[in-house]
Amino acid sequence: MNDMIARPPPVVRLMRLSTSNKLVLGEGLLGIVAASVAIKILPFRRTAELMQARIGDNRPPDARERDRLVAQCRWAVRAWADRVPWRAVCFQRGLALHLMLRRRGIPSVLHYGVSQDEAEGLRAHVWVDVGERTVLGGEEAPKFARVASFPAD
Repeated sequence: MNDMIARPPPVVRLMRLSTSNKLVLGEGLLGIVAASVAIKILPFRRTAELMQARIGDNRPPDARERDRLVAQCRWAVRAWADRVPWRAVCFQRGLALHLMLRRRGIPSVLHYGVSQDEAEGLRAHVWVDVGERTVLGGEEAPKFARVASFPAD
């Protein structure tokens, strides 16, 4: 007999979340949707302007709160990116997280990189840094040459 413990259904897990996590999860979905639409319909120049926009007048949180908020926002973006019925790859994930962090007064930098692969041709990747730490997309980032950062260095 299998000793696996059954996981509760998603709706039960959702109801068990704190109000704060539910709100961030909702924002994460909106972020993935908005990023996907922006990437699909806007020229790159307009999307780049969006990536550089100052959002809100929030003061940066202290280091401990910043780390908590980064983890919470990253969780929400990843949760939705894996569940939406379209492909939400690094660009959508990175843009959504970048905007969520900036809205909270957390200075983040979205990097856009490219690499040339013999089998796959030209490839692109997006990753997000907060301070000196890569908080999203860091596993792949060393394989790519950075060609742009938002906000610009």
